[in-house]
Amino acid sequence: MTSDTRIKMPAGFWTGLSQLGIAAHEVIRQARLPLTIINKPVVSTAQYFAIWQAYSDIIGDTAKGITKLPTVFETTQYPPAVLATYHARDYREALYRMARYKRLCPPESLHITEEDEHCTIELKWLDSDKLVPPILVGTTLAFLLELGRRGTGQHLTASLVEFSHSMGDVQILEDYFGCTIRGGENCNRLTLHRNDLDRPFISYNAELLEILTPVLDKSLNEQQRSLSITEKVKWIMKRSLTGGRPYIKNVASELGMSNRTLQRRLTDEGASFNHLLKQSRHEQALEYLTDPSLDIKEVAFLVGYEDQNSFYRAFRIWEGDTPSNWRTEHVGMNLIN
Repeated sequence: MTSDTRIKMPAGFWTGLSQLGIAAHEVIRQARLPLTIINKPVVSTAQYFAIWQAYSDIIGDTAKGITKLPTVFETTQYPPAVLATYHARDYREALYRMARYKRLCPPESLHITEEDEHCTIELKWLDSDKLVPPILVGTTLAFLLELGRRGTGQHLTASLVEFSHSMGDVQILEDYFGCTIRGGENCNRLTLHRNDLDRPFISYNAELLEILTPVLDKSLNEQQRSLSITEKVKWIMKRSLTGGRPYIKNVASELGMSNRTLQRRLTDEGASFNHLLKQSRHEQALEYLTDPSLDIKEVAFLVGYEDQNSFYRAFRIWEGDTPSNWRTEHVGMNLIN
């Protein structure tokens, strides 16, 4: 659940790119990553984002990339968590299963709200939205609609799609989603027609769900139990850094406990709130510095510092060097390896 969490790369991703005429090694070279990463089942958050950005750069237009990949991604290549949504009873069950099992696969999460005639699905990220390639945001929302189309066997359309970034040729997106596309919003959100959620899935497979559901639920429960209070606090901190310094009362409230209880739980694990805050800032800073598209001032802001000088002082304490020198040394080494 931290920003250095290893992210699973489904084999279907590379197969889908191949069907679009894009070779895996071409993407990896564009991303400036080692070619050996193609055969690795998991990657870091930074590598994951770099791969998606490379796909965007190669295909040329963000909107084209968003609409092409979900349609060529073969159902047979779906990972187990997605199969458990594709074979759901209806579109509603599929979406709620998707939101639940997304927790097994950071870095994004889905938040579903049903109200009146609409169902909104908001996409949120552990890391700052600023770091997420727009094509990944758009493809994730497009896949949710594609799931409904494949499951129901009908050409469903959305009611509205909102993006925080510019997404290329808007007409391409409006043709795909069948609705108005809004860019420059403060969210990334897909709004569906609520009555579509009642549509049954022709792909419904009760026997397969009986096999998949217990296994996935067990993995999810084990993941939640395995997280210590220290890990949970750091996860919340990292998610909140761009809004400024996280305060213990806010973190305690999100965990459903009092300040005193949180302090006691941290002490029991040999940790303190302030020490975890320093660790979180340090770890996030190193993660962000591996992204050459971010300048030092932006990195300082993303880890919760109001001015660049304060960030420089803290970084010297952490690494004994300046952020610029650290980036030159470590990012350069990554490009060579």
